[in-house]
Amino acid sequence: MAFEDTRRSSVRRKRYTEEDTSPTTTRELHGWFSYAIAAEVYAVIGVGLFLPVTLEQLPRENGFLFSDRNTPCVLPRGSGRASDGPRSTLLVRADESGDEQCVVRFMGVDVTTTSLAMYTTSAAVLVQALTLICFSSFADHGPYRKKMLLTFAYTGSVTSALFMFIGPSVYYLAPFLVIVGVTCLGCSFTLLNAFLPLLVANSSENVTTKFSPNVENSEEHDEESSSYELDELNPDATPDATSARSEKLKQDLERSSQISAKGVGLGYAAAVLFQILSVVLLAIFSKTSISKSSPTLPMRVVLFLVGIWWAVFTIPTVRWLRSRPGPPLPTQSKPSSRTNSGKSVIFYALFSFRSFWNTLAHAFRLRQALIFLLAWFLLSDAIATISGTAILFARTELHIDTIPLVFLSLTSIACGMLGAFSWPRLASRFSLSPKAVLMICVAALEVIPLYGLLGFIPFIKRLGIGGIQQPWEIYLVAILHGLVMGGISSYARSVYAPLIPAGREAAFFALYAVTDKGSSAVGPAIVGLIVDRAGTIRPAFAFLAVLVCLPAPLLWWLDVEKGRRDAAVMLEGISERDRGGYEVVGEEDEE
Repeated sequence: MAFEDTRRSSVRRKRYTEEDTSPTTTRELHGWFSYAIAAEVYAVIGVGLFLPVTLEQLPRENGFLFSDRNTPCVLPRGSGRASDGPRSTLLVRADESGDEQCVVRFMGVDVTTTSLAMYTTSAAVLVQALTLICFSSFADHGPYRKKMLLTFAYTGSVTSALFMFIGPSVYYLAPFLVIVGVTCLGCSFTLLNAFLPLLVANSSENVTTKFSPNVENSEEHDEESSSYELDELNPDATPDATSARSEKLKQDLERSSQISAKGVGLGYAAAVLFQILSVVLLAIFSKTSISKSSPTLPMRVVLFLVGIWWAVFTIPTVRWLRSRPGPPLPTQSKPSSRTNSGKSVIFYALFSFRSFWNTLAHAFRLRQALIFLLAWFLLSDAIATISGTAILFARTELHIDTIPLVFLSLTSIACGMLGAFSWPRLASRFSLSPKAVLMICVAALEVIPLYGLLGFIPFIKRLGIGGIQQPWEIYLVAILHGLVMGGISSYARSVYAPLIPAGREAAFFALYAVTDKGSSAVGPAIVGLIVDRAGTIRPAFAFLAVLVCLPAPLLWWLDVEKGRRDAAVMLEGISERDRGGYEVVGEEDEE
C-alpha cells in the first residue's frame, strides 16, 4: 500500500478536479469481473435460451395451427389428439410433416409464435438503442457511469424475476418484460465496457511505463511524461516515438484483451454453473404434474432465479468498482430549484441528444472507428439472428424438449468459455492480432448457415442426415457457435477501445452498443417475416449466409494503429466546449 500511495503522487495530472487517476487495483478488477458474472447469466441463459422459448410457448397455448386456423395448437385432455397431460403441446400439422408453426393473434395481427419472439427481439434492441442515445452521455460526466450501471442492473434483475407471475392467460405482457430486461442488460454492459479503457489506462503497467514512483524526481518525470504525451499526439513523430507508440498500443491491446477475455470467461463459467442448476431444477419439475399442467412454469422459475443471481452478484460491483468520475455536467455547479426542475429535464435530454450527435460526428471523422462500427453493426446483427433462430429452430422444427434444449445451451456456453480462454493463447502462440482473430471467427461463423442450407439439397434431404435435419446435428452447431462467440466477445471490445478519444469512453461505447443492439433489430425482424410467409424457418439460412459475409471486407480494411493516432489527434483538437468545459488541474491546484 505504501508503494501504491507513493506512486499515486506521480500519476498524470488531472484534467478536471474530480478525475480519479489512481492505479487500477486487484479489488477494482474483481468488481468489474463480478458484474460480468452477474449479468452474463441473464444474457446467456435468459436472453439466449429461456426468454425466446418462453415467448414462443406462452402464446402457443392460445394459438392455432399455421396450416389449419381452426385447430388449436394446444388441446385439452380428452379431445382425442392430446397426450398424457391435462394440456398437450402439438408441434406438427395434421399431415404429420413435422415442420408446423403455431399462429397467435397479438395486438390485432396474426403472427406465428416464432415470429412473435423474433419481433420482440427487434423491438427490444430498438428500445435499447434509443435508451442509450437518451442517457449514455450522462455516463461521461460526474459519477453517473457507475450509478447508471447499478440502476440498470437492479431494474433488469427485478424484470427477470417478474416472469414468475406471467402465465399463458397474460402472455401479452411477456414481450414488454423482455423489452425492459434486454434494454437494461444492454445498457449496463455498455456502461461496464466504458470502464475497460479506464482500467487499462490506469493500470500499474501504464503508470510505471510513463511515470516513475520516485517522488524526489517528480518534476523531471513530469517533463518526460509531457514529452511522451506530445509525441503521442504528433502524427509526424520521430521513428523512436512512433516505435514507442506502436509498442504501447500492442501492450494496451494485450492488456485489454486479457481483461476482456477473463471477464467473458468468468461470465460463461457462471452461466455453465447456473445452467447445471437449471437442469437439476427442470428434472425435478419433470417428475411432477406441474410441467404437464403448466409447461412454462419451470422456465419461469428459472428466470426468477436468474434475476436473483443478477442482483446478488452485482453487490461486489457496488462495493469494489471505483466510480472514476468524469467532468461535471454543464449546469452541475448551478443551484437547482423545484420550480425549474422541468426545464432541467428538458435541458439534459437535449444535452444528451446533442452529445450523442457530437459523438456520432466525431466517429465520422475517425475513419477507422467508423469502419469498425459498420463492421460491428453487420456482425452483431448476424450473431443475434443466428442465436435466436437456432434456438427456435431446435424447439419448433427439431422438436427438442426443454431439458435437451438446456443441454444444447450448456454445450454452447461451455464452448464459449473454452473459446474465451483459448483464443488469447492461440493468438499469442501464432502471433495473431485481435483483428485477425475477429476475421477468423467471422469465417467460422459462416459455416453455420451454410450447413443449414445443405438441407435443401435433394439427395441430402433424402438421406435425412446433414443440413441440421437430426436433433444431434444442432449440437455440432452449438459447439462451433460457442467457440466463435468466445473469440468475438473477447476481442471486439479490445479492438474498438484504442479507437476511442480519451475521456469519451462511455459515449463511444454507447455508440458501439447502439450499432451492436440497434442492428440486431434488423435480422430478427427479417427472419420473422420469412417465417410468417413460408411457415418454416429453414429458408432464413440463406439470408443469414449473406449477412455473415458482409462485415469481413470492413474488418480487412481496419487499421487499429492508425485509428489510435487519429483518436489522439482529434482529442487534441476538441474544444473546451466539446470536452464538457472541464479544466486541466495542475499539481498546485491539487494541493
